[in-house]
Amino acid sequence: MRKNTTKAKLKAGETVFGCFVRYPSATLIDVLGYQGWDFIVFDAEHGTIEPRDCEDMVRAAELHGVTPIVRVTTNTPPVILRFMDTGAQGLHVPWVNSLDETQAAVRSVKYHPLGARGLAGVRAANYGQAGSFAEYVQQANDETLLVIHIETAEAIEQLERMVTVAEVDVFFIGPTDLSHSLGVPGQPQHPLVQAAMQRIVDTVAGSNAALGIMVPTLEAARAWRDRGAQYITIVLESLLTPAARTYLQGVR
Repeated sequence: MRKNTTKAKLKAGETVFGCFVRYPSATLIDVLGYQGWDFIVFDAEHGTIEPRDCEDMVRAAELHGVTPIVRVTTNTPPVILRFMDTGAQGLHVPWVNSLDETQAAVRSVKYHPLGARGLAGVRAANYGQAGSFAEYVQQANDETLLVIHIETAEAIEQLERMVTVAEVDVFFIGPTDLSHSLGVPGQPQHPLVQAAMQRIVDTVAGSNAALGIMVPTLEAARAWRDRGAQYITIVLESLLTPAARTYLQGVR
């Protein structure tokens, strides 16, 4: 299994930058790989990406030394297993609301003794063609990056317990879903949401995990880096749309 450079940077105290892509296109990932991202998240929750697509997208990311990470639909072992078997080096798990659900995610992502993920000669394990399963299991447990989403009021109340789970690398704020959970959907700048986000910042700061966030702009990314976020992401559309509009307004 390849070295997870994104995880290594986080553990060294560095800040890493990634892009969310919801379209099932290995070619798109190949193009993005030239831009210098630390990681790319294949969004199978809000996109149409299936395990077969994910496997080719992982290959494309690997060509450029970009860490391939996938966001699954649900925190369930069969779903997580199929996407992780493609060779993805990290996992975003949405809607995790308790210590039990956090531990369940760990069990699905990690092999024994840390978890109970099914073991087979799949692409993640080099099809069983390079080294022993015992070696692969150890490498996978060491290199796999686990990102837990905090995007509900319930999760915030449980977060002090959740951050005690050592196998979680990043606790990730989902501003949009958080605003919905707090009764002000689509208003991430609302005082209720901002106060909740600060509470997450403070709780994660006292743990061994990194703080993650989705940002809409360069300015927001800089602001969140100053607030202590180490794992900063943006969606492809937030980059593409302003660039296209600026070009068209200028040329017309």
